[in-house]
Amino acid sequence: MASLDGKVALITGAASGLGKAIAELYAKHGASVAIADINQQAADATAAQINAAGGKAIGIAMDVTDEAAVNAGTDKAVAAFGALDILISNAGVQIINPIEQFAFADWKKMLAIHLDGGFLTTKAALKHMYQGDRGGIVIYMGSVHSHEASKLKSAYVTAKHGLLGLARTLAKEGAPHNVRSHVICPGFVRTPLVEKQIPEQAKELGISEDEVIRNVMLKDTVDATFTTVEDIAQTALYLATFPSAALTGQSIVVSHGWYMQ
Repeated sequence: MASLDGKVALITGAASGLGKAIAELYAKHGASVAIADINQQAADATAAQINAAGGKAIGIAMDVTDEAAVNAGTDKAVAAFGALDILISNAGVQIINPIEQFAFADWKKMLAIHLDGGFLTTKAALKHMYQGDRGGIVIYMGSVHSHEASKLKSAYVTAKHGLLGLARTLAKEGAPHNVRSHVICPGFVRTPLVEKQIPEQAKELGISEDEVIRNVMLKDTVDATFTTVEDIAQTALYLATFPSAALTGQSIVVSHGWYMQ
């Protein structure tokens, strides 16, 4: 069994969905986890669940678009657990609209959460990972949309493409300090984020919700099956426990064959 004994992970957007699944799996494998989320109450509740199950966790309020909040939250995690070995930059939202109707404020919000959030959390984590060349692993939550485009998602596609550039640059800059980076690129996972999109896309495209699932979300998979949160958590565990820099700067697609590299 892969072990994260003695490791400390900070996971953003970890009070629900993919982030929560990763946090729970990491805790089961020995990591101390900082549950960072914009919703302090939800972060504390997730941490309490992990602690009740025998793990080690704390909740941290963090708006990933606020540099001061990111720095303070990261420092709080290190103060609580003594180090920082793994950053999962997972916080994200979705807003859909055709480009000509996409509000500039929504565009800026999307890029701020996904791209600015990825940059700010990375910068804060590196302060601790670079110290004494301790090293660490940074994993960004990308998407198949890091490689492909879909209608109505201009800001999301742009942001997810951008994370590839950040991760690849970090792989090169971080190597002398023993820091590795990756982007996990899920297909459609039935998180609240995706559930919300089903009726939205049905309305925008003028089709039924079943057609959105069948002909939009799962159309190009090999088995018409959603990716699961467990699939993504297991991938994050694999990347966090891989033993060397033979695997760094990589985009790992987990999508039931929707996109094949």
